[in-house]
Amino acid sequence: MPSCILIDTIVVQAPGDQNACSVSEQPFRFLDSSCDMCRFLIYSGHSPILLSQLITSPTHSILTQSYDSRLRLDQTRPHNGDGFGVGYYTAAPSRQRHSESDVALRHSSVEQVDVIDLGPEPCIFTSTIPAWNCRNLERLASKTVSPLIFAHVRASTEGALSDSNCHPFSRGALMWMHNGGIGGWKLGVKRRLVTDVADKWFEMVSGSTDSEWAFALFLDTLEKIGVDPDDEVKQRNGFGHTTLRKAILKTIERINVYRMALPEEVRQSSDTRSLLNFAVTDGRSVVCTRYVSSKTDEAASLFFSSGTDWREQPSAAKPGPPK
Repeated sequence: MPSCILIDTIVVQAPGDQNACSVSEQPFRFLDSSCDMCRFLIYSGHSPILLSQLITSPTHSILTQSYDSRLRLDQTRPHNGDGFGVGYYTAAPSRQRHSESDVALRHSSVEQVDVIDLGPEPCIFTSTIPAWNCRNLERLASKTVSPLIFAHVRASTEGALSDSNCHPFSRGALMWMHNGGIGGWKLGVKRRLVTDVADKWFEMVSGSTDSEWAFALFLDTLEKIGVDPDDEVKQRNGFGHTTLRKAILKTIERINVYRMALPEEVRQSSDTRSLLNFAVTDGRSVVCTRYVSSKTDEAASLFFSSGTDWREQPSAAKPGPPK
């Protein structure tokens, strides 16, 4: 099963960036096992589906991949057990009141329709419990439907084990996930990024991960290109994939500027590669990036499929979770 199912836009290279993951005379090499990786999955469709159809039930669901991934590069750290998160958007339900009599019900019109406005914000459920041990995830996934779902299992590289460090992150209708890491984060990049964002985005960050700070930088970038992330109309009607794409590319450019501002001796003696598989949505459009700031390293994997036909393929029994 691909680690990302989504319908919309894939971005693989920031404009003008000479360090993007692109064709090079030098052969690509896979990242070494010192780089811990998270996993995420996205579904966006015209029709809502049960969360369990993606997260818990399939043989190669993201829950199963969190403890049994056949493509995992780091075999010394075989589990994504440092927490998980699920984010999804809900349609506004309506409650109809009819007459008590069945006969009257067949012939009467609806007396009143109460529309419960749930707002444009996604519902997000996070936990530091390993996904395969969380009974509440099983319960939630088996009874919840959505047309747009983000799911993330974490293998921590930055930040302690806490709910505030679990993806996805959100601001209003905007939702964000990250797989990878910002190169040179503890060598000076964090200080440059943190001091470069506006106060309200600085104050928004509640955790300690580079991923959440990247989201703050994305929001700051949106504002700098003339789009208010808190605009109520855009929150409800969407920002549009063109705007989201522009902002996420500029976010990557800014991260590269911070990284390249590190002293030459630091960049030469330390691993400052950035792995920036970002995912952002406004509840309508989804934009993802697959990016590595190196010409010789393979970016973290990102699979994409699209179509209108949803089928479940029969497969062998799932392997059991770790004990």
